[in-house]
Amino acid sequence: MAENGNGNGHGTGNGEVTFMTKGRNGLAKIHTHRKETGGICHDDSATPVKAQTIDELHSLQRKKSAPTTPIIPTTVHGGVSPLKTEEQRHKQQLQSISASLASYVRETGPKLVKGDPARKTETPNISHVSHHHHHVTPTISVSDSSLKFTHVLYNLSPAELYEQAIKYEKGSFITSSGALATLSGAKTGRSPKDKRVVRDETTEDVLWWGKGSPNIEMDEHTFMVNRERAVDYLNSLDKVYVNDQFLNWDPENQIKVRIVSARAYHSLFMHNMCIRPTPEELEDFGTPDFTIYNAGQFPCNRYTHYMTSSTSIDMNLGRREMVILGTQYAGEMKKGLFSLMHYLMPMRQILSLHSGCNMGKSGDVALFFGLSGTGKTTLSTDHNRYLIGDDEHCWSDNGVSNIEGGCYAKCIDLSKDKEPDIFNAIKFGTVLENVVFEEHIREVDYSDKSVTENTRAAYPIEFIPNAKIPCVGPHPKNVILLACDAFGVLPPVSKLNLAQTMYHFISGYTALVAGTEDGIKEPQATFSACFGAAFIMMHPTKYAAMLATKMLKHGATGWLVNTGWSAGSYGSGNRIKLAYTRKIIDAIHSGSLLKASYKKTEVFGLEIPNEVEGVPVEILDPINTWSDKKAYKETLMKLAGLFKNNFEVFTDHKIGKDDELTEEILGAGPNF
Repeated sequence: MAENGNGNGHGTGNGEVTFMTKGRNGLAKIHTHRKETGGICHDDSATPVKAQTIDELHSLQRKKSAPTTPIIPTTVHGGVSPLKTEEQRHKQQLQSISASLASYVRETGPKLVKGDPARKTETPNISHVSHHHHHVTPTISVSDSSLKFTHVLYNLSPAELYEQAIKYEKGSFITSSGALATLSGAKTGRSPKDKRVVRDETTEDVLWWGKGSPNIEMDEHTFMVNRERAVDYLNSLDKVYVNDQFLNWDPENQIKVRIVSARAYHSLFMHNMCIRPTPEELEDFGTPDFTIYNAGQFPCNRYTHYMTSSTSIDMNLGRREMVILGTQYAGEMKKGLFSLMHYLMPMRQILSLHSGCNMGKSGDVALFFGLSGTGKTTLSTDHNRYLIGDDEHCWSDNGVSNIEGGCYAKCIDLSKDKEPDIFNAIKFGTVLENVVFEEHIREVDYSDKSVTENTRAAYPIEFIPNAKIPCVGPHPKNVILLACDAFGVLPPVSKLNLAQTMYHFISGYTALVAGTEDGIKEPQATFSACFGAAFIMMHPTKYAAMLATKMLKHGATGWLVNTGWSAGSYGSGNRIKLAYTRKIIDAIHSGSLLKASYKKTEVFGLEIPNEVEGVPVEILDPINTWSDKKAYKETLMKLAGLFKNNFEVFTDHKIGKDDELTEEILGAGPNF
C-alpha cells in the first residue's frame, strides 16, 4: 500500500482493487471496488455443518472405530454358523461382564449399558443376563438396585481415562511432563497383614501354611461375604471401569484377567501394568481366567470373621477371584496377580520369579534378584542390553517371559542424571502415585515426601527405549542374587554352586541401615524368602528346587553380588563403588568371570575370584579391607548366626522326597 494519499491503485489478488485518497487529518482514505471479472471476494467460508444441535456437532467430532476382528465361523452340528454381527459380539461382551458382576444372593448380574453416563445422547445398549444359562428367579424381593443401569467403561484408552480422572476424581492432575498425578488415599503401600487366601480343598495341600508363610487363611463363606459387599458396592455405582487384559508374554501360557474397578486411576494403572490386548484379541476375549473386584473405596465389615481392620485383600484360587476392600493403593492389584502366577505357573512346571531380567546383543539372558535398596533396578537397566522386564518373570521350557506389560518404578529422589530411562518414561500415559508437584507449573518435586516416601510411577514397558518387545528371551545363562550387606563381610562377588544358589535364594538376604535419629545404629538384617516372601504361595523349597533344576538343565551359573559395604560395617567402612559393581556385572555377562581362578572363604564357604578386570584386587576378599581382623571375624560370625536362625523355619518343612533336598540346601549354608 502506498503511504502517501496520491491515489495509487493496487490489486489485492482477490478480484478487488484498492485506491487511496486523502481523508480527514491527512490520513489515507481507502476505497475498494470490485473488478468487473465476475469473480467473488475470497473468504474461508464453507458449507455449514449438517448438525442441528451442539450434541450432534459433538458426535460428529468423534469418529467411531471400526471393528477389525476377522471372526472365524464356528461349526455347529456339522454346519457353519453365520458370522457374528457387531451387535452380537457387543451383546456377548456385556453378558460376560454382567455374569462377572453377578451377586451370589440374587444370582444375576446388573443391567449393563456401555459408555459414559455423562454422554446422555448415546443410546443405551442393555444386557441383563442370568449368571446361569436358564432363568433364575431372584431369591430376594426386588430392590431399587434392580431398576438402575450400571454403565460399563470398557478398556478405555489412556486419553479417555485421563478425561475421566480429571473430571471425576479429586486429586487427579496433569503434570508438566504429561503424566497423570493421582492419590491412593489413606493407604500409600501394600497391607500384607490384611491379605487373606481361602483355605479349601484346592489349596489345603498345595499352598504353604503356618509359621513363616505369607498366606493368612480365611474360609470360603467369609470370602463370599466380602465378595458380595464388593460386588454390591460396584453395582450401586453409576459406572464401573472394566479392563480385559493378559498376563505373561509367553503365548502358550498366557492368562486372561478381568479387572473391575471404580476409579479411572486404577483402570489406567492396570492398562499400563498388564499386557494390552490388540483390538482383534479384545473382540473375542471371552471368559477371563481370573477376576479382580476392586471396591477399594468401600471398607470391609470389621465384624466379619477373620477381619482385623477395615482393609481386606482376599484371594480365592478355587473361584479364580480376588476382592479388594478398604484400600485404594493400586499396587495391591499388581501384586495380587503376581501371587496368582506364583500359584498357577508352578502347577504347570513353570518357575515364577520376582526378578529383573535383561539380555545382551548376543542373546545371553541374566536374571537379577534383590530386595529394595540392593540396586536391582539400576543394575538390570543397562544401555548395552535389552530390558525384558523389571520385576516379574516366568521361566518355562520356552525360555523366560515377562509376566507384565509395564514397569512400576519408585520415584523418591528420582533424577534425570541418575536414572534417565525412568525419568523420561514419565510422560503422557504414565500414572504418578502420591507425588508432590508445584501448583502452578505442575513440575514434580521427586524429593518431596510430604504424602509418602513410597511415590511410584506406572508406565508401559515400551516407554523404556531398549525394552525388548515382545518381552521374551532364551534360557538364562546367569542368575545374579544381589545383597546390600551393611555388615561389610560378604565379598563383592562370589560364584555359587547349585546348593548354595538354592540356600541364598531361599534366604533372600539384605542388610539395611537402621534409622539414625539417636546416632548411628548397627545394620538390620532382612530376609525375604525367594526375594519376594510376601507373594510366594508354595513353600520356598518348591521354587528353589525348580530354579536348581532349570539352572542345571540349561547350564546357568549362580552369583552372589554384594552392593553394600567394604572395609568395615556401616559407619566405619565405605559403600562399594557402583562403578566396581558394574565392572563385576559386565564380567559376569561377558563370561570372563567364569574363567577366573577362585579361592574359598571361611564360614560361608563362598568361591571368590582372585581378580576382576577394573576392580581393585584387595576388595575382592573382605578380610583384606578390614584393619581390625578380630572385629571382622566377630561380625562374620554374627551374620552367619542370623542366616542360621532365619533358615530354621524352612528346615521344619518336610514333604516326601524334599527331605533330602532340605538337607542338601542346609549344608550349603554357613558352617561354624
